[in-house]
Amino acid sequence: MPEPTDEFILALFANSKTKEQAFEMLLKKYQRLIYYNVRRIVTLHEDADDVTQNVSIKIWRHLDKFRGDASLKTWITKISVNEALTFVEKKKKLLNLTDDSYTDFLLVTQPETNSYTPNEIEHMLQEAILRLPPKQRAVFTMRYYDETPYAEMSKIFDTSESALKASYHFAMEKIKKNLLEH
Repeated sequence: MPEPTDEFILALFANSKTKEQAFEMLLKKYQRLIYYNVRRIVTLHEDADDVTQNVSIKIWRHLDKFRGDASLKTWITKISVNEALTFVEKKKKLLNLTDDSYTDFLLVTQPETNSYTPNEIEHMLQEAILRLPPKQRAVFTMRYYDETPYAEMSKIFDTSESALKASYHFAMEKIKKNLLEH
C-alpha cells in the first residue's frame, strides 16, 4: 500500500470523524524522522522518547493551524528541533550546567551500548558531534546525515541560508579539530 500523501492526511485530519485516523497515519509516516531529529540533539534515548512524545502532542494540538507556508515535513521538523533544543536548555538549567559541563555530562552518561556502530572512528565522530552546541549540532546532523537542503533548514531555524552554511562550516571545522586532537 503506498504511503499517504500529506494532502490526504491533512484532508482526513480536517474531518472530525477521521481526525484520529489521520493523526495515526501522520505519526506512522513521520515517527522515525521526528525521533532521529530529536535524538541527534538530545543524544540519550530516554530523553529522545520523552521529547518525541511532546512533539507528537504539539503536532496534534496545532495541526489544524498548519498554514502550508512550508511542507508538512519541514513544519514537523521545525517542531522537533525546537522541542529538542528547548529540552536541552531546560535540562542544562535543571542540572545547573554550562554548555561545556553539559557536554561532559552527555559524554559520561552516553551508554556503552548505543545505536552507533562499534567502529572506533564512528565513536570518535559521535563524540566530536556531541561537543558542538545543540543548535549547531542540529544543523550539522541535518545536513550531514539527512542531506537536508539549506533552503528547507532556513524555514526550520528561521534564519538565512548563508548563516546555516556558516554554522555548518564552523561545525565541520570544530569536528575536524576534535578528531585531529584524538
